[in-house]
Amino acid sequence: MYCAPHPPALAGHVVHVPEGIGGVTQTLRTMREIVRAFRTNLEIRQTAANLIFLTPAKNDYSEIEALFHYVRDNIRYVRDIHDVETLSTPDKTMLMGYGDCDDKTVLLASLAESVGYPTRFVVAGYSVPGSLEHVYLQIFGAGEWIDCDPTENQALGYFPPDPVTLIIEEV
Repeated sequence: MYCAPHPPALAGHVVHVPEGIGGVTQTLRTMREIVRAFRTNLEIRQTAANLIFLTPAKNDYSEIEALFHYVRDNIRYVRDIHDVETLSTPDKTMLMGYGDCDDKTVLLASLAESVGYPTRFVVAGYSVPGSLEHVYLQIFGAGEWIDCDPTENQALGYFPPDPVTLIIEEV
């Protein structure tokens, strides 16, 4: 009889997140804490170093593009559990091979910061003013903030058009 291997169990804890901007602020704070914790993680730093290894040395745009393509092309976009907002650590996102916009953004931010690039989160809403539905990243390199939305099959520099609400994290 064939028995399929068991996938890794989800682990974590449940916290109450307020509705509206309070919940968004709390989620962004948690995302930033995860990035700070994992940018010094050896697995994250080694992955980032491996990804940029064949790019021209000290070429910010090429290095950022290599990190961006890895997350965009190798981590599948999968929505959160119905009615449950989840945040995965970057190592778990790489292990599972999937995540939603916040998981992919946290992974990309952790990779970029582990090799010296500052990052900031961008939160956008597209339906009603004040609504916030999507998060992506900006990475500072080559003297400018570069938009990085690893959930879309678009080039580095693409950002989702026409938001009715836009919040850029202060750094």
